Amino acid sequence: MTLKPAVRVSRRIAEIGREAWDACAANPAYAGNPFISFDFLDIAEQAGCAVERTGWGPQHLSIEDEAGEIAAVMPLYAKSHSQGEYIFDHAWADAYERAGGRYYPKLLSAAPFTPATGPRLLSRPDIDPDLARRYLIGGGISLCERYGASGLHVNFPTEDEWEWLGTEGLGQRKGQQYHWHNRGYADFEAFLADLSSGRRKTIRRERRDAQAQVEIHCLTGADLNEDHWDAFFQFYMDTGSRKWGRPYLNRLFFSLLGERMADRVLLIMARRNGQWIAGALNLIGGDCLYGRNWGCVEDVPFLHFELCYYQAIDWAIGRGLARVEAGAQGQHKIARGYLPAPVFSAHYIADPGFRGPVEDFLRREREAVEGEMEWLSEEYSPFREGAAQDPSQA
Repeated sequence: MTLKPAVRVSRRIAEIGREAWDACAANPAYAGNPFISFDFLDIAEQAGCAVERTGWGPQHLSIEDEAGEIAAVMPLYAKSHSQGEYIFDHAWADAYERAGGRYYPKLLSAAPFTPATGPRLLSRPDIDPDLARRYLIGGGISLCERYGASGLHVNFPTEDEWEWLGTEGLGQRKGQQYHWHNRGYADFEAFLADLSSGRRKTIRRERRDAQAQVEIHCLTGADLNEDHWDAFFQFYMDTGSRKWGRPYLNRLFFSLLGERMADRVLLIMARRNGQWIAGALNLIGGDCLYGRNWGCVEDVPFLHFELCYYQAIDWAIGRGLARVEAGAQGQHKIARGYLPAPVFSAHYIADPGFRGPVEDFLRREREAVEGEMEWLSEEYSPFREGAAQDPSQA
């Protein structure tokens, strides 16, 4: 299928439309990633979370085929800050502005407020992906120059996209998260059998102590209602205000999520004495459960581990999902079976004088991250000797 080289910019994803966007985002090669779906991105805009006023000005790119149909798309935002990204470039911004440059606005391809790997350069299954990628990235760089933006950044792309972006001259950054991999476990006890005896005992004790204090409910689809979202939003605001100062998501976002994506939501809630006291929000992908937000209004020992990690593992095993991605940061996840896993970003820096120092930093940082991941996996792995720890051995 021939593509038109012209790239269109849309200030709202609604201008592209659900059918056209999801014809690209629902490509089977993307494994049902929920964060690139039309509904998720549109909800963020419709709720007023990812809009120009909040520093997330939509600039979504699209390309048409010879018949005038949308053939490829790229989620893109003009950013006036670096909040809600989870790939930290604040030091770059400070250095560039001390040198007399202007770091903002910048362009960012990402799922807003979401540190989860997923495709960013989306095309229909019948389209040559490399040609679509080339047009989309070229359009992003042209837009960068038109707006006088300092750069184009692609956060949490797939490893395949990251490698391709490197061949196109973008700087390659590597970070790490902690992911749990399903090695064909029949149930949670089978997973525990792969761990060292000490870790098995600790996890059983943590689960027993947490479950003795609360009732736990795993809610998805039609089980979700506004009372659950009212409670969870209270948890989210309390925890978010303490961690970030200003939470990114508003109450309307969660109502729209429940209204439009309930079947892709897993809300794990804890109740004590008839009151909801804590919850963990997950989104369900084709082969992965993505942990997103956690909050509580009462302190219960080990409840965070139970809702965010152990219940997620249990639920993923029961549905045959390949992995659980538990979000950003947290070395304490290793002891609970979540091992270091690489995450990626790619960066086009418009100023040649700034590009060189950034690329030198990225090279040194990649080496450090790779060394740390290897060291953490060897020194702190909870798996017993002889248990398969490489996902490829599943």
